[in-house]
Amino acid sequence: MLLVNKPLGWSSFQLVKKVRYMAKVKKVGHAGTLDPLATGLLILCTGKATKQIESFMGQEKTYTGCFRLGESTPSYDRETEVDERFPTDHISMEALQEVKKSLTGVIAQFPPAHSAIKLDGKRLYESARQGIAVYPKSRTVQVLDFDFTSVEMPDIYFSIRCSKGTYIRSLVHDFGRALANGAVLTELCRTAIGGFQLQDAWELATLETAIKAQKTTASDSPQE
Repeated sequence: MLLVNKPLGWSSFQLVKKVRYMAKVKKVGHAGTLDPLATGLLILCTGKATKQIESFMGQEKTYTGCFRLGESTPSYDRETEVDERFPTDHISMEALQEVKKSLTGVIAQFPPAHSAIKLDGKRLYESARQGIAVYPKSRTVQVLDFDFTSVEMPDIYFSIRCSKGTYIRSLVHDFGRALANGAVLTELCRTAIGGFQLQDAWELATLETAIKAQKTTASDSPQE
């Protein structure tokens, strides 16, 4: 089991593929997808440890990030272009706090159309990129903690602790809608999965160096 800090721009599957190639291991899986524009903790399991993936996926997640009010995009983040803009000068701190409170606890949310969830055997983002309308079902999730770490209008910096299956992009989108406005996720980093912390994760380059060094040591060891 490996803790890895997923680089910006990489998909979770690309990271799995990279580790599979570096370690020369056929069986590698990850415990919880991170979008390409997100960074942070990804748990990778190899070999027999892949049997533990479901237990890791079920644990609560912690994120830090930023969203911008006054804009909307089809993907709810920077993957797609801004399709609508809104004024934000009238939005008060009191209104922000009220919306935050309404989005804390047990809530229903719709996954983004641009997501890896499968509908009728096809991933939603594949249909969305083809311009095909998709209507995923809502899901019940729990937002355990939702805090503002800094408010620099129109940018809101936050930390969130939530249950499995929570889409931060959808939460941000719903935040904008609750203000009769728009909101787009601009930064996201997963800092914890249950008791596992990002600070204990490998950077990809460091992990690659360590794997190469281990292989060199193993090849240099005397054979009986």
